[in-house]
Amino acid sequence: MPSPASPQFIILAYATDGIFADIIPYDKLTHLNYSFLTPKTDGTFNSINNAWKLKQIVKDAHEHNVKVCISVGGWGWDSQFEELAANPETRSVFVQNLKAFVDEYELDGVDMDWEYPDQGQSSQNFLALIQELRAAMPDKLLTTAVVSYGDDNGLGVPNESFELFDFVNIMTYVGQDHGSMEQFERGLSYWSERGLPKGKIVMGVPFYGDPNLPYYKIVQADPNASQTDMFDYFGTVYHYNGIPTLQSKTRIAMEKAGGIMFWALDHDAQGELSLVKAIYDAIHSTP
Repeated sequence: MPSPASPQFIILAYATDGIFADIIPYDKLTHLNYSFLTPKTDGTFNSINNAWKLKQIVKDAHEHNVKVCISVGGWGWDSQFEELAANPETRSVFVQNLKAFVDEYELDGVDMDWEYPDQGQSSQNFLALIQELRAAMPDKLLTTAVVSYGDDNGLGVPNESFELFDFVNIMTYVGQDHGSMEQFERGLSYWSERGLPKGKIVMGVPFYGDPNLPYYKIVQADPNASQTDMFDYFGTVYHYNGIPTLQSKTRIAMEKAGGIMFWALDHDAQGELSLVKAIYDAIHSTP
């Protein structure tokens, strides 16, 4: 098991362009993914929101030895990825533009968030795109976000891509069993059995209640909700991960994976009820 100070154990925060940059707890993170840079079908990109903020985050993060990557895509951008990746010319344009973006903002790498390539030709196009990105940025971090466990979505990510990624972010907070321990363990088992090396498995946890209620709002309504995984918020029951569950997952990840990540830092509470603090404390209290 990695020691608490081990640089091999990843603590990765996804942060959106809406985050207040001055509250990011860099001392409790190893990586931060800024979300999202969205693609066009011709291989170019839409303008990123709050570019000044990304520059500030990169500067502050690097002062704390935290690596910053740009997350490309996100939910709802499948069709753009499908079209651009199917054409060698637009793939090349995409790779060139993405490398230029990484260089301009002095980023440490790229998180490919294509949700999700299908099996068959789409999967092969995904592999070709990742191969070209790796060739263009051999010295940069290259990661991807994948669905939690073994269904058609998971099978669209080919095993041949594993060696190209520095690590893979497993989104074990998607679907009806949002953030459950069963989903977490299933996701871990699935990708391990697929042959993804332990050190490249970064397990995902939610910082929100399903459907789409930030954790900080839950604990604002009742601080005791930080100790449970279900809360009735003005007549709607939300499922999420409270501090005990999150710390249990962190300890499992330390034993069986290479890190833990979360969506999204923007949703965390401040102070003693912070989920980032809970993760950090679990890592540093583990023998």
